[in-house]
Amino acid sequence: MTVEILVALAAFALITSITPGPNNLMVMASGANFGIRRTLPHMAGVLTGFNFMIWMVGAGLIGVLEAIPASFIVLKALSAAFLIYLAWKIANAAAPGDDQNAVGGQNAIGGKPLTFLQAAAFQWVNPKAWALSLAAVGAYASDAHPILSLAAVSVIFLAAGIPSVSSWLLLGTQLRRFLTNATRLRIFNWTCAALLLATLWPILSAV
Repeated sequence: MTVEILVALAAFALITSITPGPNNLMVMASGANFGIRRTLPHMAGVLTGFNFMIWMVGAGLIGVLEAIPASFIVLKALSAAFLIYLAWKIANAAAPGDDQNAVGGQNAIGGKPLTFLQAAAFQWVNPKAWALSLAAVGAYASDAHPILSLAAVSVIFLAAGIPSVSSWLLLGTQLRRFLTNATRLRIFNWTCAALLLATLWPILSAV
């Protein structure tokens, strides 16, 4: 890759990684509800899972999907269903009206954040992750040097993803000081759930 292409790739990776999407919204909500330490496995799963997806797409996964057209419909259905489920989980992360379930409480519904493996697996039903991996591999991977170019895409997205996802996690943890009662936490969680549902638009509009 030339320097110009690397700079363009870095800008693309940073802009797309830091903008709102299912991963960032979920990490922010997790940070607000569970804090930094308990959300770190979730964040690590996002970064690892997305980088694995880049390599799989580069290895020809998209060709397999294109050979089976029905697989795209199945993928869209799974993505929509799982995002709706996650939105419900976020909306109910704390039981309304119970101060013991406010930030830091032990009785939150499903009272733990996503694990590393859950967050990594989520990338396969995350519409934004699919769009970014396909765009990045299609635009920046080179047929002449496929391994080196895929490695460059992977490393640059990881370098951009760490500060980007971390910033959303920190934003969530900073909000903890304002979410000191069940009512505020409930409003925050329902807002995050609504925003997460809004990310379904690319799926629904393409149907």
